[in-house]
Amino acid sequence: MGLRSLAALAAVCALLSASSHAGEPYPNRPIRLVIPLSAGGPPDVIARVMADQMAKRLNGTVVVENRPGNGAAVGTRSVAAAEPDGYTLLFASTTALSIVPFVFHNVDYDPIKSFTPIAGVSVGPMVVVVHPSVPAKSVQQLVAYAKANPGKLNYGSGVASPPHLAWGLFTQVTGADIFYVPYRAMASAMTDLVAGEIQMMIDGTGPLLPYIQDGKARALAVTGKIRSPEFPDLPTMIEAGYPDYVLTFWTGILAPVGTPAEIVTKLNEVINESLRSPEVQAHLARFNVEANLTTPQEFAGFIASEAEKWGGIVKRTGIKVE
Repeated sequence: MGLRSLAALAAVCALLSASSHAGEPYPNRPIRLVIPLSAGGPPDVIARVMADQMAKRLNGTVVVENRPGNGAAVGTRSVAAAEPDGYTLLFASTTALSIVPFVFHNVDYDPIKSFTPIAGVSVGPMVVVVHPSVPAKSVQQLVAYAKANPGKLNYGSGVASPPHLAWGLFTQVTGADIFYVPYRAMASAMTDLVAGEIQMMIDGTGPLLPYIQDGKARALAVTGKIRSPEFPDLPTMIEAGYPDYVLTFWTGILAPVGTPAEIVTKLNEVINESLRSPEVQAHLARFNVEANLTTPQEFAGFIASEAEKWGGIVKRTGIKVE
């Protein structure tokens, strides 16, 4: 058989395969859940738990694929460019959709126009901590110390992450002079915080909780609108005197724009069922975040408001990544 005949046969087989799946209920082949971040962090762990739960309820396969790079732009862009057929999904976060489009140049996807929101997954506050060597027991004392010792305090975080912008907003609203140290990963920054190489960090309550409990970091305030159940005696930044300092970080699942409404509805139901399960609730509790149950329309509004908020912080602080 010649090359042309082989090519023709392959094309026919592909068409037959496609047509054989066309009449089958969704899903009839594996779904890819793309995480635009490295493996091992809280979003990755939560995404894998959700993938397992979704697969059970869909009676199918959900394959997790980590595609980090350029903040979170590489993996996010790949989903934006995928076929809108429900078989390529994005496990998005604050970084991917609320921050990267505003701090990186030439990001060729739009957080609103490039995706079809399906459902929220989690939402949680952050906590302001310092190394025990810092002589500050409150945010007010920290700000006073930083102003009296300009440039002496070092703050570390991953670049273009929620903690990065949290630093920018903190210095902007308090007027404190705190030096920013960029890291490739938050785990490295936490190692240096415990060692005293950096003296301040603002991150999710879950990752920082063990260090706070062990006395390796001192918590000063939480960034939500209300106090955290994990830190009932800890004031919010609002209570500390900074009403404009309210930050939470989130995760959720989206599809490429144009994904059929019936698929979006089915996935939304499956995700919300998963979030109500004791297994998922237990995993979320490990990271001190709450389930964010939404309709697709509610999640779309949430994403738009988060993009406006974090984009506004970028504008106010002037943070950019070349």
